[in-house]
Amino acid sequence: MAVLQIKLIFPLLLSLCLLVPLTQATTTKVEYCDKHADYPVKVSGVEISPYPVARGKPATFSISASTGGAISGGKLVIDVSYFGLHIHSETHELCTETSCPVSAGDFVISHSQLLPGFTPPGSYSLKMRLQDAHNQQLTCIGFDFSIGFGESEVAAE
Repeated sequence: MAVLQIKLIFPLLLSLCLLVPLTQATTTKVEYCDKHADYPVKVSGVEISPYPVARGKPATFSISASTGGAISGGKLVIDVSYFGLHIHSETHELCTETSCPVSAGDFVISHSQLLPGFTPPGSYSLKMRLQDAHNQQLTCIGFDFSIGFGESEVAAE
């Protein structure tokens, strides 16, 4: 009887161990800025790790996308809103966020960010525009994410 219980408990514990890492990242729902536009770059998903994002700790946003043609360079324009109010903008060179030139097919844009310890917890919205080297818009997406109550890495004095 004890052997039967161990045989039943072991798979349960193994399943729980496999599920714990899944709580460290999430794939979030992505919407195009213009639902009727036919963007040259199609975005299939955004994975955020860790999730929820912890203030004072690094977070990585990995955007899975595909393109029908090569992209030699460009930029990412990112706007962040908190409860509907625009609070932050930044621009990054595409080639610092992925390998360039981007060949036709699937690719990933990965951006890591250290959020300040004073970042308020709550729900945020992010809008990202991808432009080519000639400032032509290749895609525009938006998604929501949360910042939790994670502790800051700043030591108390």
